[in-house]
Amino acid sequence: MAKILVIDDQRSIRNTLKDILEYESHSVDLAEDGEQGLEQFKAGKYDVVLCDIKMPNMDGMEALDKLHELNPDTPVIMISGHGNIDTAVEAIKKGAYDFIEKPLDLNRMLVTIRNAIEKKDLVTETKVLKRKVSKTYDMIGESEPIARVKEMIDKVAPTDARVLITGENGTGKELVARWLHEKSNRAGQPFIEVNCAAIPSELIESELFGHEKGAFTSAHKQRKGKFEQANGGTIFLDEIGDMSLPAQAKVLRALQENIVSRVGSDKDIKVDVRVLAATNKNLKDEIANSNFREDLYHRLSVILIHVPALNDRKDDIPLLTEHFKDIICDELGMPKKEFTDDAIDELKAINWTGNIREFRNVIERLIILGQTTISKEDVMAYARPMN
Repeated sequence: MAKILVIDDQRSIRNTLKDILEYESHSVDLAEDGEQGLEQFKAGKYDVVLCDIKMPNMDGMEALDKLHELNPDTPVIMISGHGNIDTAVEAIKKGAYDFIEKPLDLNRMLVTIRNAIEKKDLVTETKVLKRKVSKTYDMIGESEPIARVKEMIDKVAPTDARVLITGENGTGKELVARWLHEKSNRAGQPFIEVNCAAIPSELIESELFGHEKGAFTSAHKQRKGKFEQANGGTIFLDEIGDMSLPAQAKVLRALQENIVSRVGSDKDIKVDVRVLAATNKNLKDEIANSNFREDLYHRLSVILIHVPALNDRKDDIPLLTEHFKDIICDELGMPKKEFTDDAIDELKAINWTGNIREFRNVIERLIILGQTTISKEDVMAYARPMN
C-alpha cells in the first residue's frame, strides 16, 4: 500500500481518483491547488504525487519545481487536459516521473503509479545500502596523526600515482586504499582487492594475471586475472610483502609496461590500472634479506602513507567508540547503549596491539555483555577477558 497525494482543482477528478486508488488499497490525500498540495506534502510523507498542470494560484509546473526542492526522490506524475508534446517534454525535463493526458486511461495510470512506487523503493533501498557502505568505510578520527593521513589522501587521490600504505595489522590500511579509490577519477570503476598473504604462492600468478584453459591441471576454462578485472579502476595488493619473487617480477612488468599475460599464453593484454599496495612488513629489511625486489619497491612507493597505530591516536577513542557503538547496535538490533566517561578513560588505558580491528571487537563484546550504560567496571571485566 502506498500513500498518494492528488493535487487537482477539479473536485470530480479528485474524488474519482481517490475512489479508484483506495479500491487498490492505497492511502489517498487530496489538495485542490498547488499551494494546498505543497502544505500537505511538507506535513506528510508520500510515495507518489499526482499533479494537475492547469490550476489557479499556483500551476502544476511551479508546484513540480517546489515538490522537487522538498524531496527529489518522490515521483511526481503530471496530469492535464490541455496537454501537448511540448508540455509533456517540459514536465519530464523538470523532473516529472511521467505525463498522462486527460481523460485519464485508468489502466495506464495504475501501471504508471505502480512503476513509480517501485522506482522510489529502489532509490530508497540504494541510499540505505550506500549509507551502510559509507558507514563501514568511514575514516573516524580528528587526532593529528589521522588528520595527516586524511590530508595526504586528499592530495594524492585525484592523481594516478602509485601508493604504498604501511602500518601494523588492524590499523585500517584497506580503508585508506578504498578512500584513495573513492576520491579518485576512477571512483566509478572497479576496486579489486587481492590479499597476497592468503593466496598460495603457486596460485598467485593465476590469481593476478589469469590463465588459459589447460594451462595447468585444474584450469578447466579461461579465467581473467585481477589486473584485467580492475581495468579502468584500481587494484589493491594487500600484504604485498608476502608475494613470491616470481610473482613480483610479473607485477613489475605490469607496472612498467601496463601489460599482463595470462598463465599459459604468450599474448600480451593492455591494462589501465592504478596500483595501490599495503604491507605490515618493513620492505627495506625484506630487500636486504633478498625477499623483496628493490626495483618493485621503488615502483610501488611513489607515495608513502603510514597509517598510525591506535596507541598513537588514543585521542580518537571517544569518536571511535561512538561510531562503532551505533553500527553494532544497528547490526544487532539492540537499543543504543551509552559509555560513561570513566569507561572511555579505561578504554584509553588499554594497550591496543590489535589496533582498530581489536577495538571494534571489544566494543561489540561490551555492547553484548555490558549494562545499558557501560561503565569502567564493564570495560575492566570484558575488554580483556584473558587478564
